[in-house]
Order: sequence, then structure tokens, then C-alpha cells
Amino acid sequence: MPIDLRHDPEVVDLVDKTTTFVRDYVLPLEDANRGDITAAGGDDLRREMNAKAKEAGVFAPHAPVEFGGQGLNMCDRAPVFEAAGYSTFGPVALHIGAPDEGNVHMLERIASEEQRHKYLAPLATGEVRSAFAMTEPSPGAGADPDALRTMATKVDGGWKINGEKRFITGAEGAGFYIVMARTTGQPGDRGGATMFLAPADTPGITVRRHIDTIDKAMIGGHCEVDFVDVFVPDADVLGGVDEGYRYAQVRLGPARMTHVMRWLGAATRCHDVAVDYVARRAGFGGRLGDLGMIQQMVADNEIDLAAARALLLKACHELDLGGHASNETSIAKTFAAEAYSRVADRSIQMCGGLGVSADLPIARLSQELRPFRIYDGPSEVHRWAIARRVVGRARKAQAALEAATAGGAR
Repeated sequence: MPIDLRHDPEVVDLVDKTTTFVRDYVLPLEDANRGDITAAGGDDLRREMNAKAKEAGVFAPHAPVEFGGQGLNMCDRAPVFEAAGYSTFGPVALHIGAPDEGNVHMLERIASEEQRHKYLAPLATGEVRSAFAMTEPSPGAGADPDALRTMATKVDGGWKINGEKRFITGAEGAGFYIVMARTTGQPGDRGGATMFLAPADTPGITVRRHIDTIDKAMIGGHCEVDFVDVFVPDADVLGGVDEGYRYAQVRLGPARMTHVMRWLGAATRCHDVAVDYVARRAGFGGRLGDLGMIQQMVADNEIDLAAARALLLKACHELDLGGHASNETSIAKTFAAEAYSRVADRSIQMCGGLGVSADLPIARLSQELRPFRIYDGPSEVHRWAIARRVVGRARKAQAALEAATAGGAR
């Protein structure tokens, strides 16, 4: 029986609407501000774009229907998010950017009824933004979550959190934080973490500085944030105490895939710009697009984009079936992050001097794409995790075979 990879007409229509909205309204805003969301107006621009997205019927395709979203599953999000990601401002406009999109996904699944109304509702509607505070300065948690040093101590009626966080996307201007803190054990111990919900105006929370990075399109920056005796009531513990890492898995796999979706749009734009250029540019007695070396780069871009799209849909299918899809998401994320950089680099090369200039968007798009090999887990960590799972399965199979052989010899 063949597998039907087509999307329902309603999803196709939403993709078409998103494509039109992004290319007619959002792209000009991005280009006019060289892709810098802060220079373009930050939250003021976000609110303006969100209002336009609502008018166009493309706002929050991922969010619960009860809060004004369209409730798409992971497979149906893929083409919509890709269409939005064609502009680096597109995810902000549709309210599907990191970290808000991942936080909506997680809160929908594990928040209590009180937390849904207090935190999820205003986030899903775009009334506020949010931040996910996990990464810490060395020697704290980064690619190794077990190194978590931020501590939450039990007090009467709740918890007090103390620690430093770093590279917290969207921290400046966020309405609330989801904070990962250790509630059991010591740094280096496996597990023992808990997630807490904390309004940004809670005493003791301080955004110290923006870290200047090469990507400029994520609203609220990447910041250092201090938590000093931050009180969180018991009602704002998200999920179970000491089970933060388990609950965070609800967010991490899907969030990796929505990054793949959004940046697929940006990589496709790099490719489209380059193909348009070589199809028109005269040189060496013809058009650049007729040269074999150029055609190889065009073909390699097409292959990388198609492969990333296929791996993405495979992982999304597994997630929609209810699985963790740890291996599938790691494979798709690692391949896509590296493929997109290859696509951008080839696109720059095809456009020659214009490729590295501000006359075309490819150079700055390549800077937006490069961090994906680090964000949501460095490629090296994902490769280690993939290999560990594969070797682990082989060892289990060997052990089972040895046990069966020993049993048959009795």
C-alpha cells in the first residue's frame, strides 16, 4: 500500500496564504532592515506583524485551536513553517519562532489547567513572549545537561532559585521564563532537575546583557540572565519535581524539527536567489547556468534540500505517532543543519562578488543558518547520541543471541 505524502487541501491553502503573506509583506521589512529584528523595531514590529498575520489567517498554525491557533500536527506544520522561514522575520510574524513555538508545544501537553490559563493562553495568542532558561556559563549545563548548576531549594509554599543562565533566546522582553533548575543531587549527577514557570517581573530575575552573535533575526536576543533568590510557588512547578529532563523531551524533539522547517525556508531562498542569478548572468560565451560546474552546484543544492525535507517528514511522522523519535530527530537535525550551510555556501559561490555583498541576501542568510549546527545540540553531540543508540542495540541483540544459544545448549 503506497504512503500518501500529500497534505490535505486545507494545509495546502494555508501554505499558499503563508507564501503570499511572507513574500508580499514580510520580506520587504526584512530586506529594508538587513535582517536585524531589533533594528527593525523589536516587539513593536512583532505586534504589528502578528496583527497582519491574524488578518491574513496565517497566525499561530501550531497553537491550540482553543487559543486561536490552527492546531496543526508536526507533519502539517512542516510546509507552513518552511514557507514562513523564507523570510527570517517570517517566524516572528506568524508567532512560530524559537523559543515561543517550542514552549507553546510543551505547555499544551504538560501544563496544569491553572498554568494553561496563566501562561499558555497569553503566549499562544501573542500577548506575551517567553524564554526557556536552561543553558549556563561553563562549567554549567550546555550540551551536557547533567552539568546543571542552577539550584532550586524547597521553602515554605514553593521554591527559591539561584543560578546564572547564558544564551537565553528571547530573554529581553519576555513575559515569563521556563527555568530548569536542579532540585536533587549535584552538578554532574544524572537527572534531578525540575522546570519552573516564573513571570519576568519576579524579584531576583535580571537580564544582564545581550550576547552579540552572528544571527540577528531572533527577537529578544541571546542573553545572560541571573536568578537570585527567585521565589516560585508550588503551583508554578511545570511537570513533576525531579522530572524536568523527562518532561523537557516533550519539547526538544519537536523543537529541533521546527528549526529544521524554518531554516529550510531560508536555505531555499539562498538557492532561489542563486539560481535566478546564474540563469540570467552572461559569461564565457553563454549563461552561467549553462556551465557544468554551476550546474553541479545547483544539483547538489537540490539534493541537499530534498534530502533534508524527506528526513524532516520521517521524523515528524514518528512524532505524530506519539514516539520520542530521538534517533530520527537527531538524524534530521544534524543532516539539515550541515546541508543548509552547504546550500548557502554554494549559493554565495554561484553569485561571485555579489554573493558576499549586501546587494543580495545570501551572505547574511548564511550567518543566520550557521548557528544551527550548534543550536539545539551541536552536530557532534547528536552524532555521539546516534552512534550510542546504534551500538547499544547491537549489544542487546548480541546478548539476546548469546542467551538463546546458551539456553538451547542445555
